[in-house]
Amino acid sequence: MNAIATPAKLHDCRDAFVAVLERLGAENPNVVAVCNDSVGSSKLGGFKSKFPERLVNVGIAEQNMVGVGAGLANGGLLPFVCGASCFLTGRSLEQVKADIAYSNANVKLVGISSGMAYGELGPTHHSIEDFAWTRVLPNLPVIAPCDSIETAAAVEWAANYPGPVFLRLSRVGVPDLLPAGHVFQMGKANLLRDGDAVTLIANGTLTHRMMKAAEILATEGIQARVLNMATVRPIDVEAVVAAVRDTGAILTAEEHSVFGGLGSAIAEVVVAEAPAPMKILGVPGIFAPTGSAEFLLDEFGMAPSAVAEAAKSLLARKSGRA
Repeated sequence: MNAIATPAKLHDCRDAFVAVLERLGAENPNVVAVCNDSVGSSKLGGFKSKFPERLVNVGIAEQNMVGVGAGLANGGLLPFVCGASCFLTGRSLEQVKADIAYSNANVKLVGISSGMAYGELGPTHHSIEDFAWTRVLPNLPVIAPCDSIETAAAVEWAANYPGPVFLRLSRVGVPDLLPAGHVFQMGKANLLRDGDAVTLIANGTLTHRMMKAAEILATEGIQARVLNMATVRPIDVEAVVAAVRDTGAILTAEEHSVFGGLGSAIAEVVVAEAPAPMKILGVPGIFAPTGSAEFLLDEFGMAPSAVAEAAKSLLARKSGRA
């Protein structure tokens, strides 16, 4: 009788974020948090209790929130500006552009509940455009950690990086994929699984689904490489070119529109540096409807089994059979 596999423990990356933030706050009196009436959803309650004078709640005024963050940075403080990613990026994009990126302000923007994490709140709360809006801005690294370990490492890195950063975090639980003690490197992909047939690339909540898809493919004798591409800007050009050279085909998946996001960033490299068959999985250029994030990802063809089928269709293109 076969043993029943124990499901992997799921972690809310916001917990990893606030754990590091509270430790940084204890170590550095210049660390402050700014939020938009989102103490609860940003999980800043512990920070507020420990450092009440260092939490600024501007209310539902995201443009002011970003401006306040820039002012605090100009005053020598280290602000983490936290809010729902859909509003932090969409509603205050001009302030992110002018006050943060153009001014090269030392502000850490933390987009909470990104992608379709708000689920039942529907299209107004889905954040499936934030990669596209932020990755075109100079001076602004765009990062979407794949698990709680990478989240903690990325927050630690961001606190020491002398400039603006956009961290994209979800509230949907994911299993840990990276080893304890992982050190984040901006612009560097993580090789999670090696293979020579096709390369699967994702970040955030999609990385573990890519790993499951690779496991499905392995049962059919297809060895897929899996890359966790947490940094959307700057993209890891070397890893993408190596993936094309070694596997000949690339499949990306993201909790974002298929336009302007991770897949688009990788396609820019593929077209310019190493043309090869490629497919981008994501929200297909529509307003994603109401539904849980898990349901919507499955509906848009990003269940592990569907990802595996998409990979096999790429293999057919690579071999000239389709």
